[in-house]
Amino acid sequence: MNKKLPIGIEFFADIRRQGFYYVDKTMFIKELLENRGKVNLFARPRRFGKTLSMSTLKEFFEIGADPELFFGLKISREKELCEAYQGKYPVLFLTLKGVEGENYEEAGNILAAVIANECVRLSYLADSEKVNPGGLQSHLCL
Repeated sequence: MNKKLPIGIEFFADIRRQGFYYVDKTMFIKELLENRGKVNLFARPRRFGKTLSMSTLKEFFEIGADPELFFGLKISREKELCEAYQGKYPVLFLTLKGVEGENYEEAGNILAAVIANECVRLSYLADSEKVNPGGLQSHLCL
């Protein structure tokens, strides 16, 4: 079966679910876990796979993620790593791709909407005893 090239498709889940051609770079997840620092910077030139890499991380680590997206990929052979990390964490995923405007204020409003959408998506965390011991009110998304 010939697979299609994912031209213009930038999200890992879309590529995997729709059967596009995918060069398996999932071992970077293992490298990230083994060599992590307090902060990890993913600097790449424009149109060089930043969104794809970040969405791959989201799909791997996020609570409730679909492990089938990784079947047959190299990272799935790392059984202990997958059991320890896959689908275990809340993931805040922000892309600045659509943050544009005629001026700073307009772009700032769009960025605020992007952040608000992510806060809504993760609002269940405010009620999570594991993430929020004692049920403290979250002020992250005010």
